[in-house]
Amino acid sequence: MIQRFIELGEGYSDIYELLELAKSNQHRLQHMMALHTKIDGKDMTSLVVILKPTETGKFQALYICREGIPNPNILPNKRFDLFAQTAESLGKQIIELSVKPSISFNEKELFYQHLIGILRLNHYILPLQ
Repeated sequence: MIQRFIELGEGYSDIYELLELAKSNQHRLQHMMALHTKIDGKDMTSLVVILKPTETGKFQALYICREGIPNPNILPNKRFDLFAQTAESLGKQIIELSVKPSISFNEKELFYQHLIGILRLNHYILPLQ
């Protein structure tokens, strides 16, 4: 199985694409997540939509708006509110985790591999098969 993060942006106008992906793929929607971190003293959040793997090819997409939204537990904001409203309308609870920031890694791909490991360990996505 291939599990891959697909970065849409940092959560400004691209958050609307993330929400549309969740709505239009609700038959495949597995999880909606908020990954909280601290970057240069700022509390930031990445929003993630995880789809179930495709039947053919066993590809699992994890769409992300990376570290561009203020942590809603510290500073409430409309972008997170939209994400929360969409999750509620789709019958999903937002899973919240604290993670290292992407700047802690030399390459963005290493950051995404780190996140995939965390998600596998916590059984949010399937292990390698």
